[in-house]
Amino acid sequence: MLEKNPDSKDMTDLIGQSLYDVWQELNARISQKYDMNCTWNSGGKAWTYEYKYRRGGKTLCALYAKENCIGFMVILGKNERTKFESDKDSYSQIIQKIYDETKTYHDGKWLMFEPRDSSMFDDFMKLLEIKRKPNRK
Repeated sequence: MLEKNPDSKDMTDLIGQSLYDVWQELNARISQKYDMNCTWNSGGKAWTYEYKYRRGGKTLCALYAKENCIGFMVILGKNERTKFESDKDSYSQIIQKIYDETKTYHDGKWLMFEPRDSSMFDDFMKLLEIKRKPNRK
């Protein structure tokens, strides 16, 4: 756990204003579709911060931040990979490439994306829908 959660100034100082805007927009998109518990953690060796979306003991996804960089991670288990692969062509080339290049572990594929803008957000939301149906609104 962190001593204190980063505020908007901490985040802007770390990743810069344009990436902070991307971070905010991605958070808003996820929060709009999913009612999740969100927790801040340290980002381990590779990242400064982790912001994880969980509910009922299951992680939906996590956002990461380090100097001048943000990350979006989603882990696809065996059944979720099957769903993705059956619909793979509907995803952008960059999503397919990262999927193909990501090592498969016993518990799934840990897909890490480093968005610079919102161009992959629609694909991110489709990946999340594989993991969990969005809230009914």
